[in-house]
Amino acid sequence: MRIILQPTHDPYFNIATEEYLLKHSNDDYIILYRNTPSVIVGKHQNTMAELNHSFINSSKIPVIRRLSGGGTVFHDLGNVNFCFMVNGREGNLVDFKRFTTPIIEFLKELGLNAYRGEKNDIRIGNYKVS
Repeated sequence: MRIILQPTHDPYFNIATEEYLLKHSNDDYIILYRNTPSVIVGKHQNTMAELNHSFINSSKIPVIRRLSGGGTVFHDLGNVNFCFMVNGREGNLVDFKRFTTPIIEFLKELGLNAYRGEKNDIRIGNYKVS
């Protein structure tokens, strides 16, 4: 697995990097990055329903759609984003547990009550953190 620590905080570049590697590489990756304030929208999300458009427009926050599914999230320099890209095997194309377990275990080592939620999200107490 190749590890990429993105030096840029440009959300357009970081999301585009994920898409480029997915479409043009057969290697496995973990990408870690931080973005300047931005809203990242999942592939199947309805931006009309998900966003406060007047706030987004008045605050000049960019809205960027990612190739993968998942919900709409706010990014800023206060959070670290991670992306796993692994070649799937027939019958085992999506294995969230494989990738969330090491992160959950690491958070537990930090003394946090981390666990996997019903939708394969990572939670600490009542809060979704991934």
